[in-house]
Amino acid sequence: MGTPPKIEVAPLRLKRALFIDADPEIREMLRDILDPRRWSVRHAANNLAAFELVKQTGFDLIITSDKTSGRDDVELLRKIRMVRAHTRVIILADQSAPSYVIDSMRERAFSYFSRPFSLTSLAEMVQMAAEGPAWDDGIEVKSATPEWIRILARCDVPTADRLIQFLQEIGDLPEVEGNAVATACREILLNAMEYGGKFQPDQWVEISFVRARHMVMCRVKDPGEGFTLDEIEHAAIANPDEDPIRHVTARDAKGLRPGGYGVLLAKKLVDELIYSEKGNEVLLVKYMLPTEG
Repeated sequence: MGTPPKIEVAPLRLKRALFIDADPEIREMLRDILDPRRWSVRHAANNLAAFELVKQTGFDLIITSDKTSGRDDVELLRKIRMVRAHTRVIILADQSAPSYVIDSMRERAFSYFSRPFSLTSLAEMVQMAAEGPAWDDGIEVKSATPEWIRILARCDVPTADRLIQFLQEIGDLPEVEGNAVATACREILLNAMEYGGKFQPDQWVEISFVRARHMVMCRVKDPGEGFTLDEIEHAAIANPDEDPIRHVTARDAKGLRPGGYGVLLAKKLVDELIYSEKGNEVLLVKYMLPTEG
C-alpha cells in the first residue's frame, strides 16, 4: 500500500491594519473585532508617520485619528490613493464638515465618522470593512455641493449602509432628526435595491440628497420598471385596515424574506413620502424647526 500524498496547506496571509493615534477606548473596540490570528496591527503617531508606513507596506485597513481634521485626513487619503489604490480607509474626524465628507467620497473612503460618534456604529463599519469580500467601491459621486449631492450606489446592503453613514455626516442634523432621516432613507434605499435592482451588483440606484435651511430631502430612483400600490401586497403599507398583517402571507407565497415594513416605517419617520407616477422614484422630506438666534 503506497504512502498517501502529502498535502501542504498554505498558511493564511495575515491581513494588515494601521491605526493612527487611536485612543484607548477605540483601541479596545478594535481589538475585539480584529482577530490577532488573522490581523497584524501597526500604530502610527500621526498622519505623516502613517504615510511613511504606507509607502513601505500595504495595509488592508487604515483608520485615522479622531483628533485630526477631515481636511487633513482627506489629504492623507489622496496620498494613500497614489501608492495604494484599494486600501480601505475609514476616516475619523474631530468635527463634521460636509465638504470634507464629499471629498472623502470622491477619493473612495470606505466610511467617515465625526465626533461625537457611536462606538457601536463604528464597530459595525470596521467589521464590514474587515470581513467584506474584495472591495470595489460601489459609490459614485455624480455632482456635489454641501447642500446638494447626487450619487449612484451599487445594489447591495453593505453599500447602502456605507452610503447612509456618509449622508448622516453630510446632513449634520440634530441627533433625533438625523436618526429619523437616516433610518427612513435606508429603508427606502434597500427597497429600491431589492425590488428595483434585485440586489444585482451590476444595477445601480440613483440618490439625490438636499440639505436646505429648514428641510432635508432625499430622492431615490431605482432601475426597475416601477409599480403601483395595488401591486405591492407584500408591503405593510398596502394592508387594508381590517387585515394589518396581510402582507406576511403574501411574502410567504412569494418566497420573500421576512419584513415588508420599510415603507410604512419610513412614512412615519419623515413628513412627506411621495412616489412618482411610475413608482420607481420616491421623495422623502423632513422639515426642520428654525433654530433660534
